[in-house]
Amino acid sequence: MASPNSILSVEKLRVAFGRTVVIDGISFEVRKGDCLAVIGPNGAGKTVLLKSLLGLVPHQGEIRWSADTRLGYVPQKVAADRQQPIRLADLLASKAAVQHLPYSDIFAVAAEVGLSPHVLNVSVGHLSGGQFQKALIAFALLGRPNVLLFDEPTASLDELAEEHTYDLLHRLQQEQGMTVILVSHDLSVVYRYATQVLCLSKAKLCMGPPKELLTPAMLEELYGGPSKFYRHISQ
Repeated sequence: MASPNSILSVEKLRVAFGRTVVIDGISFEVRKGDCLAVIGPNGAGKTVLLKSLLGLVPHQGEIRWSADTRLGYVPQKVAADRQQPIRLADLLASKAAVQHLPYSDIFAVAAEVGLSPHVLNVSVGHLSGGQFQKALIAFALLGRPNVLLFDEPTASLDELAEEHTYDLLHRLQQEQGMTVILVSHDLSVVYRYATQVLCLSKAKLCMGPPKELLTPAMLEELYGGPSKFYRHISQ
């Protein structure tokens, strides 16, 4: 049974595509205000897990969000033609119209993520990688979600833009009390920002605070790599 402070409870989640089982009977809980980082090797089902939580793929088991949950989602990849001559403001306005939000909300979320009014008038195809990532976050923030799900939000960014993006996510969580569920390949970022870590692999499933879980021995077991590769994050 979920605790009173729980915003998400997952019990015996199983996801299969045909005969291929991607997630097999996992259970966990997320508390309000947590930053849960989901880590694991390629093919462990991290993206599938996020899509299951969003109701985008069929699954077995139970996924229970609290009644007041409002979800925002930033995918790892966007299936869109960035060469289309559409301004960023038009992209955000399309979601605002669907949700019956005032046009002023577009400027509000843009300001929150650090996008100037000038950038709103730039076509999506001409945005830098960092600006485009901020645009996706702004898109997710429309509607004032209290839970944000991110699938490797900095996978295509350079190191500086990556750092700025994680700082932005951390600030949003701290200032607005958001719950964050984050898939990340960067273990140093996970160690710095996450309050809980969900380790996902075919052979091992564990969850707990990063300082307890992110040990060289556990990471070597999880990823099958030499422990010295991970030692710097636990010092």
